[in-house]
Amino acid sequence: MTSLLPCSTKVLKTAIAGLLSLMSFSSPVFAGQQVIIASTGGAYDRALREAWFDPFTRATGIKVVTVAATNAEMRAKAAAMVKTENVSWDLYLDGEIQAASKAHREVTEDLSEFCRQFAERKDLNANACSAGGALLQSTATLLAYRTGKPGEPAPETWADMWDTQTFPGGRAFPNFDDPWRVMAAALLADGVSRDKLFPLDVDRALAKLDQIKPAVSLWWKTGDQSVQGFRNDEYTLGQIWLTRAKAMQREGLPIAWSYKAAFLVGDRIALLKGAPHRENALKLIAFWLNSPAAQAKACEALSCTPPSREAIAMMSEEARKTMPQADDVRDHVIVPDAEWINANAAQLLQRWNEWVR
Repeated sequence: MTSLLPCSTKVLKTAIAGLLSLMSFSSPVFAGQQVIIASTGGAYDRALREAWFDPFTRATGIKVVTVAATNAEMRAKAAAMVKTENVSWDLYLDGEIQAASKAHREVTEDLSEFCRQFAERKDLNANACSAGGALLQSTATLLAYRTGKPGEPAPETWADMWDTQTFPGGRAFPNFDDPWRVMAAALLADGVSRDKLFPLDVDRALAKLDQIKPAVSLWWKTGDQSVQGFRNDEYTLGQIWLTRAKAMQREGLPIAWSYKAAFLVGDRIALLKGAPHRENALKLIAFWLNSPAAQAKACEALSCTPPSREAIAMMSEEARKTMPQADDVRDHVIVPDAEWINANAAQLLQRWNEWVR
């Protein structure tokens, strides 16, 4: 199989890109400067700190302070800070879908002008920098499972997630302010074809979820909860983020996953309106987009797809093999309908909260 994105590059181009990223921060930096960014914490933050935050600090002298919160908490806090004009964060990581929403635009700065500097970068994806934020990485929400003995059947589809006879053990699903992916998995498990998935049939999805609800042993709200639950053997099959599954695999935990049960998602780096360290925040974003080496190191650890094709070329062959391959995307991986999800977000959340209680 061939990789989803091309991975050939020239060493000279990579070296020049890295040099330019350092040259762009050549102005003097005074002691005590910082930038504050909120993300989901845990292994995700550790990978970003090692690959991105710490090299940025070494290059600029600007300290990167992280704040850990759930996705729902980040969005609520960001909205409250902007509304009260008491903004203490500079940046936060928001989902690719949410970054296209009206609610996101109301609390974040439009980066269109900032993004012009990257328009001619041939190595970057076309959507690497947009009004709603810079692309941090693309990944998947998918079916992950505890591996068994050699020769035992392995779950591959969402229908397998519902098959508690063939695949016994506890189940895990996310439970935060973004329930579309759980409903979509239920519909796929119920036989809906992926080309007919959106708009979601919420009644049918919840009816299918009724069947598996007794087997759900973990409703996780943070990526760290999904990781800790797996470590503690709280579930055998779970809908979790690929970045977290990959981090657990690197720890040596017996985990695998299936791209036949996957939704393509990603994170964007968003700048809050009224950010107290705005210029430092823009430097941190630019450092990421200008540093294929940083992107490669982070995605090597997290099994994500970085925005730069040069970064992909710098990753190991083993890491590239764990990315969705071209036939996975063609035949199985779901690209969610962001416009429909954003337009129906409030209704979906209300129905979800009524059901999950």
